[in-house]
Amino acid sequence: MRIVFCGTPEFAVEPLKQLINNQYNVVAVYTQPDRGVGRGRKIQYSAVKQYAQEQNIAVIQPKSLKTTDALTELKALKPDLLVVVAYGLILPQAALNIATISCWNIHASLLPRWRGAAPIARALLAGDKTTGVGIMQMQAGLDTGPVYIQHECTLANDETAQKLHDKLTIMGASALLECINLLEKDLLPEPMIQDINQVTYAHKLEKSEANISWDETAQQIDRKIRAFNPWPGVVASIAGDNYKLWQAQVVSIPSNVKDGEIVKADKNTLIIQCNNSQLQIDSIQKPGKNRMNIQQFMQAKTSWYK
Repeated sequence: MRIVFCGTPEFAVEPLKQLINNQYNVVAVYTQPDRGVGRGRKIQYSAVKQYAQEQNIAVIQPKSLKTTDALTELKALKPDLLVVVAYGLILPQAALNIATISCWNIHASLLPRWRGAAPIARALLAGDKTTGVGIMQMQAGLDTGPVYIQHECTLANDETAQKLHDKLTIMGASALLECINLLEKDLLPEPMIQDINQVTYAHKLEKSEANISWDETAQQIDRKIRAFNPWPGVVASIAGDNYKLWQAQVVSIPSNVKDGEIVKADKNTLIIQCNNSQLQIDSIQKPGKNRMNIQQFMQAKTSWYK
């Protein structure tokens, strides 16, 4: 079976790695074009390209898959199966039709909940208790295809987007191998059509969403801190200065101060008043500086408690 793999970020590396480790015939890897990053616009390869080159797999980087040339190039690879994981480019129906068996997508949610670009962060922002990963048969629409299998996981109270990302990429790779194994044994079930009445959308994250207001509930702010870790990191004003908050926990103590004011500060503790309760800050970062645990940070903030 000839497999063409399409993916770009770190999330897509583990599924590709497991295909290679299990000796499947990956004939080519598609990934987004190289991009310039930073002030110097230094060219940076995608995580998938770096891994594919280490494995001596052909890497193809079209700007679009809608052109005649791009479709001709894909057809020449004679793929039986297309595997798409966070590729970032639209695959038109003409591209999906090229694979002789099917085109599969690994999606980091329990579809039809959280179709779209940012299912991991949106699940955390919504306070979902569970999420998961699934293998979907691709269609031209946005995550509209029927689903072969899904695996669920429980979200811990301290779950961050990074932790959940790392968990789901492993689960996704395992689900992919499970589906291929069933396919090879001619035991793959018919995919389940998604219930359109249960659809929600995981819209792309905007940096502006990471600015928090202390009149939000402590629970809402805690979810934002976890959902925007590692990118872009929430920004909050404390005592007139802006800081990034990386870790916190909801607490409830007697308080009569206004939202956004310090409830408690000592050499080990910083607690801020929110709308309904308080938030204890555990990891913080001043602009241009490194992250610090709260004990390190408060050593330089004695004016707040002495």
